[in-house]
Amino acid sequence: MKSGRDEAAWPERAPMNRTPRLLAADEPEPVTAQNENAASPFLIVVDHAGNRIPRALGRLGVAEAECARHIAWDIGAAEVSRRMADALSATLLLQNYSRLVIDCNRSPEVDSSIPEISELTSIPGNLGVSEAQKAARVAEIFRPYHDRIAAELDRRREAGRPTLLIAMHSFTPVFKGVARPWHAGALYNRDPRLAHALMALLKGEAGLCVGDNEPYSVSDATDYTIPVHGERRGLLHVEIEIRQDLIADEAGQRLWGALLARLLPRAYRALVSDGAVGAA
Repeated sequence: MKSGRDEAAWPERAPMNRTPRLLAADEPEPVTAQNENAASPFLIVVDHAGNRIPRALGRLGVAEAECARHIAWDIGAAEVSRRMADALSATLLLQNYSRLVIDCNRSPEVDSSIPEISELTSIPGNLGVSEAQKAARVAEIFRPYHDRIAAELDRRREAGRPTLLIAMHSFTPVFKGVARPWHAGALYNRDPRLAHALMALLKGEAGLCVGDNEPYSVSDATDYTIPVHGERRGLLHVEIEIRQDLIADEAGQRLWGALLARLLPRAYRALVSDGAVGAA
């Protein structure tokens, strides 16, 4: 059986004598799909779901303990999203490789796409990366992930199906010594409709501190998934951030997965009821 990463499968890749191969044939694909062809209007994506590093990169010279930290992935986001996807009968797309290899929520054209330092941790394997080495990371990890999202959105558009794009992330409770009080945040850029509707519902839950574009905000300079797949297509969308200490274990993942699966359809119905969007 041919690998999903051979040259026939990914014709956009540069010839092998120009771009060194990054992923070995026995290493995982860059994308995992759950509930393919599900009927739900929600499409859930997780840009930083995994912390795998290709063997060819030798863990980038980063200690194993560092690779388990937030600098390498969004802790808990994949597990929460799996529960959401099952509860909503929604398609889920997970990106399996570490953001230290290439950040799939950054344009490959920006310096932070392949970080030389993350927070206070140096990434030796990202120092002096050649154009050919960068091209391999783009071709074998970044591009297949975003092509898979685009293909799913194209399929839905051709079928006349409505789509709400949900980008799932998690954040650290303390960043560079500064505590973050929010339990979760709803992020947006040009179109706040779904984020505002979801925030209103989250704030109605007892005891939750909810961030409005906190602890980050979406912009063309710092984000890729929402601007490219959400805004350019005119889709309803929201980027959700959950504080990692709340979803580090199974109990928290189950709680937040159930909570968001309950509130997201209500947020959508509220927009339809208010006339902000058409009914599905």
